[in-house]
Amino acid sequence: MLRSLSIGLLAAALAVTACSSSSASEDEPTTTPTTVPLATVPSDYLGFVRQPTACGADQPQLATDMKFDAPGDAEVGGVATATIETSCGPIEISLDPSLAPETVNSFVFLAEAGYFDGTVSHRVLPGFMMQAGDPTATGLGGPGYQLPDELPTDDAPYRRGVVAMANAGPNTAGSQFFILFDEADWLPPSYTVFGEVVDGFDTLDAIAAVPLGQGSTSADPTPSTPLETVFIETITITR
Repeated sequence: MLRSLSIGLLAAALAVTACSSSSASEDEPTTTPTTVPLATVPSDYLGFVRQPTACGADQPQLATDMKFDAPGDAEVGGVATATIETSCGPIEISLDPSLAPETVNSFVFLAEAGYFDGTVSHRVLPGFMMQAGDPTATGLGGPGYQLPDELPTDDAPYRRGVVAMANAGPNTAGSQFFILFDEADWLPPSYTVFGEVVDGFDTLDAIAAVPLGQGSTSADPTPSTPLETVFIETITITR
């Protein structure tokens, strides 16, 4: 089914639009965010809020759009675990800073700031991936800064369960990430891999089975918009 689409179209599904020219390497980052009510910014989030919640779950406390100058130091000294509580169950991810230290630091920083709490998976492509990490749910949102690429060096980085950053080109990743439902050996090595699912594959399968509607952009030609909302209720980091 998905193999009938061009590789370019599927890769385009991982694109995001840069929202800031700030670099993660700036001195003295603002670790107290500017918060913006999602009702006052261009957002598809409220549409997701009005839908039924996936997997029969209750709707969590709603998200807030946060902006930072750069990530603070999350003090990740070794492999950490991120437990993503979703509407369809938990997903446990091993985060390895030796693979992508700046990306892992940013993800942990944002998770512990509550950035992801109440956000949604705005795009689901069965047989490929789920995408999340955008409080606006438009595919355009981000934390206010961009990360340098820390691209994979192994020959087959995109396995089932791999967690990687979406981007809009070189050095433009922010907060949006994707989790692979299946192997994507055709995907170009243009996306920073920073973790891998170690538990919760049943949750991934449940998310891949949610009903879908037509994508809202030309880069999204197949049904990919969840019609039952998959919330990221919270992300807990264990060191």
